[in-house]
Amino acid sequence: MKRLSERAYQRHVSITMLVYVVTMVLVWPLARTTPGLWLKILLAAVPALPMLYVIALMARKVAHSDEFEQRVHLVALGVASAVLAALSLTGGLLAAAGAVPLDGSILIWVFPVMMVTYSLTRWWVITRRYGGSTECEQASVWSLPLRLLLVAALMGVVLLAAWWRGRLDGTGAGMLVGIGGSCIVFAAIAAVRRWRRWRRDRRDHAGDRAGTPP
Repeated sequence: MKRLSERAYQRHVSITMLVYVVTMVLVWPLARTTPGLWLKILLAAVPALPMLYVIALMARKVAHSDEFEQRVHLVALGVASAVLAALSLTGGLLAAAGAVPLDGSILIWVFPVMMVTYSLTRWWVITRRYGGSTECEQASVWSLPLRLLLVAALMGVVLLAAWWRGRLDGTGAGMLVGIGGSCIVFAAIAAVRRWRRWRRDRRDHAGDRAGTPP
């Protein structure tokens, strides 16, 4: 199987996540009001299809990575699994004791929490431990802050469209606002990091020029 480039991977994941959000806001709420059992199951399972595709993309990317990248992915997945297991155990104990009212809808957040934890851990391992960068600017015409702002803008468009059509419930609104707000925050952090890196590189370049003999 042909190796998926970083640019193609990011493009596929971004489009698929947008499809997931659209199906969660516009298709999944229909499952609550549909009387037929099989149609209800079908509508409820539609948002899972994009996520299964994302998992397949991740598996393909990891399988075609070198040993260093596979090690980073393994560490990130291990940390994400540990965090998710700890949250699940704590939530289960609180729910069983009657301290916190939880129902089956909480399972919707399992995959997003795992993905966020995995991404943050992978970023920390690469940038903090090994001093690298995850932005891969050479592989994409969009910088990371602009991509994140684009995702936030798309979340806003989907939010307005769902509200206009009257298919926006509390879960969908919270998910869209949470994803959009998180993208804006991460975009600001990425922009500050890029600005600081640009200033450092410019200062180092100026020092090299000053130390070069005529």
